[in-house]
Amino acid sequence: MNLFPLARPFLGLMDPETAHRNTIRALKLGLVPAGGADPAELGIDLFGLHFPNPVGIAAGFDKNAEVPDAMLRLGMGFAEIGTVTPRPQAGNPRPRIFRLAHERAVINRLGFNNEGHAAAKGRLEARRGRPGIVGVNIGANKDSEDRIADYETGIRAFEGLASYFTVNISSPNTPGLRALQNKAELETLVTRVLAARAGETPVLLKIAPDLTDEELQDIADVAAEKGLDGLIVSNTTIAREGLVQGARAGETGGLSGQPLFGLSTAILRQMYKLTGGRIPLVGVGGIGSGADAYAKIRAGASLVQLYTALVYEGPGLVGAIKRDLAAMLKADGFARVQDAIGQDTE
Repeated sequence: MNLFPLARPFLGLMDPETAHRNTIRALKLGLVPAGGADPAELGIDLFGLHFPNPVGIAAGFDKNAEVPDAMLRLGMGFAEIGTVTPRPQAGNPRPRIFRLAHERAVINRLGFNNEGHAAAKGRLEARRGRPGIVGVNIGANKDSEDRIADYETGIRAFEGLASYFTVNISSPNTPGLRALQNKAELETLVTRVLAARAGETPVLLKIAPDLTDEELQDIADVAAEKGLDGLIVSNTTIAREGLVQGARAGETGGLSGQPLFGLSTAILRQMYKLTGGRIPLVGVGGIGSGADAYAKIRAGASLVQLYTALVYEGPGLVGAIKRDLAAMLKADGFARVQDAIGQDTE
């Protein structure tokens, strides 16, 4: 049963963080509609894994690994938990999430608030053996003296529990974190992170949309040279172009949702060209429909993730995106989702 239409007015009256907490509670209680069977054409094989469909929940929704299975039951092809840091941290002072309903957007400056590795690891150990792809997004504590060591610790903590890892160095809400995207720092980070693996769990890097052409080229070069398994394009933006100006539009933090779609898709397309389509990309930023997901795929994404649109549209959006995506593939004569990847980058 989909209770979102009934709950939406009440959630909208709550501050965003309280509404989110109550949503997590509802998911833990099983108050979520079950997703239907996935059309065969939406399945895709990547990283040695079979994704039943290419639509996943982005990191930030389930920071502490409380509801990955609920999101999979909802119909997501994969779930990504985190960002999780070695030690628990409270994040930045509240209020720190701001809805921009007119733009179907959100600004957040959470600052990697989470319960730490131990809490998330315990929950993932409890679900060991269950089906479904669950990635772990790892970060660094704000006060860490060696942030790269925090990422190494994350790899060691969750190896064997994570279907894949996402190394998040692109949040704008931890001072200095984005500096790890600079080439010299990035080479050191990727070398150490990959060396920390005991096995071959795929490692993806999540990048910001606020990068220069030179910085994007550097990331593409490092990804290819070091053997990263994939890139997630992109995190939230510090830009505010196109927003209706108001008190909330001026809040500090990362902007997500509909206004991010154009920028993040342009960066995705550029990264696909820079990597020659040889490194799988995950398209994130502003997806709110099947058409948006399809545009990301045609721009070079093998998988897509969403979060902010669910705040406004509710869980029924997941099924709608998949239905529309399957219809668009068929209309364009594509038998499988992978056939459409990068078609708009010629």
